[in-house]
Amino acid sequence: MGAASGGPAASVRNLCEALARLGVPCGLLTAAPSGGDPKLPDPGLVRTRVAKQISLGLPRSYWSPGFGRKVRECAGEWGAALVHSHGLWSQPNHAASAAARRLGLPLVISPRGMLTPWALRHKAWKKRLAWGLYQRRDLGRAAAIHATADDEARGIRMLGLGNPIAVIPNGIEIPAWREPANGTEPRTVLFLSRIHPKKGLLNLVEAWSAIRPDGWRLRIAGPDEDNHRSDVERAIEEANVGGTVTFAGSLYGERKWEAYRAADLFVLPSFSENFGLVVGEALAAGVPVITTRGTPWRELETRRCGWWVPIGVEPLAEALRDAMALSDAERREMGLRGRRLIEEKYTWESVARRMKAVYEWVLGGGSIPACVMTG
Repeated sequence: MGAASGGPAASVRNLCEALARLGVPCGLLTAAPSGGDPKLPDPGLVRTRVAKQISLGLPRSYWSPGFGRKVRECAGEWGAALVHSHGLWSQPNHAASAAARRLGLPLVISPRGMLTPWALRHKAWKKRLAWGLYQRRDLGRAAAIHATADDEARGIRMLGLGNPIAVIPNGIEIPAWREPANGTEPRTVLFLSRIHPKKGLLNLVEAWSAIRPDGWRLRIAGPDEDNHRSDVERAIEEANVGGTVTFAGSLYGERKWEAYRAADLFVLPSFSENFGLVVGEALAAGVPVITTRGTPWRELETRRCGWWVPIGVEPLAEALRDAMALSDAERREMGLRGRRLIEEKYTWESVARRMKAVYEWVLGGGSIPACVMTG
């Protein structure tokens, strides 16, 4: 639940709070290393508990002793009617699934993008092992699987999983409106996400080198993961574009929103995203977006608030050229259309209402919600 964990952690926190505001009693159990600083939901709305997590000495490999027992304890103390597990592969996720089965409680699983083809290819041998040992079985026992977009749901079906799938997008925090501070030189293209191979930053650097735009700068913000920043810095140096590319480090809270408002364009060149929370945040801040078809944001085209392009250097470079050729006023109008899209479709209240309906259906209450696929 740390800030550096990216979109999934923020989505879980916001979903808990939004459900609580609808009157759904909600408790959150998470694991964090000693000395960690998890960003937890409002304690006035959501009961929370943090279990100890220890490193196994390998990158991103952790163990939370007794996590299944803690799930059972919290479920009893909080009067849980079901268990909703967010994420896959890790020991706490498997322990939560086993605890739900032992308690006889329905289980809902949100893979959070961890079943996309790109994600399954990343560290594939570990995932094949886990799939055979426990992950396929845990998923098969779920009363429902939650996907954030139709493409993610189709990917789940292609793995042979026949569970009901609830397609519910993540909600987007909508900041108070302030006119974006764009239109001044140098104009800014912002990337804000984890610095990870999945995010396509090497493609972005190559595209930036190909167009070398006058009067523009590229600002890269976000936490480094697996030391990928050094690969990106090396690419920048080899392309000789260091004079127009800067790193801003990790940005959270108001500093994050100020970065969005200071941008003229936002770019997320990912190979794969189950949702892409930062795309929605940029739109909420009134900034037009360029992203790839590895994300589910087709609405950028249908709502004329950005560019949804094939994965690769050339499509990215072409979209950057097109966006930079527009006037400031044209880009501002695109940003306003994006803001309206988020206000209409992606509020946390509307997302929580759909998730509440899924929980009620799983627990045996009424007709199947419109967001649920059973075939």
